[in-house]
Amino acid sequence: MLAVITAPDGPRPPGIEALADVARVHYATSLEHVARAVENAEVLLLWDFRAQMLSEAWSHARRLRWIHSSAAGVDAVLFPQLIASKVVLTNSRGVYDRAIAEYVLGLMLAFAKDVWTTAEDQRRREWRHRETERLHDRRLLVIGVGGIGRAIATLARAAGMQVEAVARTGRSDPEFGRITAVADLGGVLGDADYVVIAAPLTPETRGLFTGTAFEQMKPTARLINIGRGAIVDEAALLDALRRKRIAGAALDVFMQEPLPKEHPFWDLPGLVVSPHMCGDFIGWGAAVADLFVKNYMRWRRGEPLLNVVDKTLGYVASLDQPALRRADEPPAASR
Repeated sequence: MLAVITAPDGPRPPGIEALADVARVHYATSLEHVARAVENAEVLLLWDFRAQMLSEAWSHARRLRWIHSSAAGVDAVLFPQLIASKVVLTNSRGVYDRAIAEYVLGLMLAFAKDVWTTAEDQRRREWRHRETERLHDRRLLVIGVGGIGRAIATLARAAGMQVEAVARTGRSDPEFGRITAVADLGGVLGDADYVVIAAPLTPETRGLFTGTAFEQMKPTARLINIGRGAIVDEAALLDALRRKRIAGAALDVFMQEPLPKEHPFWDLPGLVVSPHMCGDFIGWGAAVADLFVKNYMRWRRGEPLLNVVDKTLGYVASLDQPALRRADEPPAASR
């Protein structure tokens, strides 16, 4: 059986009906439904990837062998019991890369061309000529070298930017040249005009951007976070923007989502707030469902699954992924 966790008022995955001939699909929208659904399910699709119900219903998941997340980031899914089990976790890596890269490029262009002032002048009907910046030859530092980080780098280079990267480990890379280890972030922050966080939330990245990091950045630099809110110390960022220690920031992710209406970020000059939407292009749901359907058919055939997450690292670490066999073998999950 295939179980699908969805939001109570949200749409169902488009295209899942393609599995009607090969799977019995059970939709779950509440804790009671989830507990019942996972009792007999071997496969689980987390369509509402923020759902916390799975961890609460985990003791019922006796036959579960594979979970697929509709998101690229899986930090919200990696509770201790799942990490310790033999249940395979896959994600939707690759679906959102280009959309997020375009969003980031749009933000950098908006900062460079000061679109905010143009919009405000238009609202005031004020004709005020001024000069703006170029992206050409500006230095971009990308934190995270997965598919999203690489897509951002590709579009930035097309705009004439110089791109460097930071990852968990330092190494040579055919695309980036030299990748700096995250432990040495302070040594490269001061050279960047734009810093884009495109890393997953892991123990190494949680709280990575503190007051110290903002002190190391240029006063003219801008920070863009499309990774996870917990990577940035929000109080330190608030202070840095108020003191004009950095020139601006754009956040698509936050410690608390939705961002509370009373949060000072809403009215802070130089800060752009967006509601965790940078990857949600028109048609993303169909693209994720198509990926899942293809993966489900691979699972039935005993072929290697796409996008297998290393649960100890928190992301897809290698393209060399073993097959998850569906043959009549005992369930792999250990509680």
